[in-house]
Amino acid sequence: MRNPSLVLVGFSGNAIEIFEAAERERTVVAILDDNPVHAGKDFEGVPIRPLSALPDYEHADVVCLVGSQHSYRRRKEIIRRLGLPPSRFATIVHPHALVSRFASIGRGVVLYQGVTVTANAVIGDHVIVLPNTVIHHDVVVGDHCVIGTHVTIAGHCHIGDSVYVGSASSIRDGTTVGAEALIGMAANVVRDVEPGTVVAGNPARPRPRREG
Repeated sequence: MRNPSLVLVGFSGNAIEIFEAAERERTVVAILDDNPVHAGKDFEGVPIRPLSALPDYEHADVVCLVGSQHSYRRRKEIIRRLGLPPSRFATIVHPHALVSRFASIGRGVVLYQGVTVTANAVIGDHVIVLPNTVIHHDVVVGDHCVIGTHVTIAGHCHIGDSVYVGSASSIRDGTTVGAEALIGMAANVVRDVEPGTVVAGNPARPRPRREG
């Protein structure tokens, strides 16, 4: 039976945008974030506490909302450090998202408003898909990915683990994107992307990675 209590990890736009959908079926009991700017504050009456407070919520499910172009490669480690069994991670699907009954959705996945996941698509664990993105048939999205808003991933693409796909980008059918790659905003990806590579532009070409 699904736990009615939920803890959100990471207080950012990602958390605020999905908060109402999370509230529809669960009670959000805490938001955990180590940023000192948020210390002692709350959001909609929900306390914002440091990650060290997680043991206080041993009976709640958890979802990680950390994920931007700067932090996406750290998602896997952040989730690992929580030390939770897979059964403790919640999946949130916005009521205005559309998921084919032939698709497969992993644990800890968050699908925002307007997301469409079509037949035979496979979404791995701990994937964030932001509003109005379309993931077409037979696509495989690896674990810990962050997919931006208004993205189109055409059929039979394979997206590796811990990939960031920037908003308004498109990925041609049959394309493979290697693990930890970053697809820049509004990029048009028409050929395979090597692991760890940053690509941007139309057509997308490799760019230097900016750390930080």
